[in-house]
Amino acid sequence: MEVSSPRFKALAVTAGFSFWFFLITVSTNLFSLELFAIFLGITITLTQIFSVKLSKALDIFAIFNTKLFLGILFVFVISIYGIFFKILQIDVLRLKKQESTYWLDLDKIKHSTDMTQY
Repeated sequence: MEVSSPRFKALAVTAGFSFWFFLITVSTNLFSLELFAIFLGITITLTQIFSVKLSKALDIFAIFNTKLFLGILFVFVISIYGIFFKILQIDVLRLKKQESTYWLDLDKIKHSTDMTQY
């Protein structure tokens, strides 16, 4: 973002603001398209007008917003994996001993193979 033009930074920050505005208003059941359009219009106008003066601040916000979004995405993906493993009853660490399993039993393989070299 440091080599990007101030106008592009302003658009990226507007997209970030709009994303968080959307998430917050939907989670509080206050979302409406009219309110979102007004917010988007005001945000685009203000960030484009002050883009050159706020270039450094826009850069900092874009980096912070990206780190926060990717952190939340990472936690969400790991949680989804955990939920799927719990629903499908997959024991990733193989902590429970089971009779019918799809894992190979290495002890049986060791004893049944002949270790002769040719």
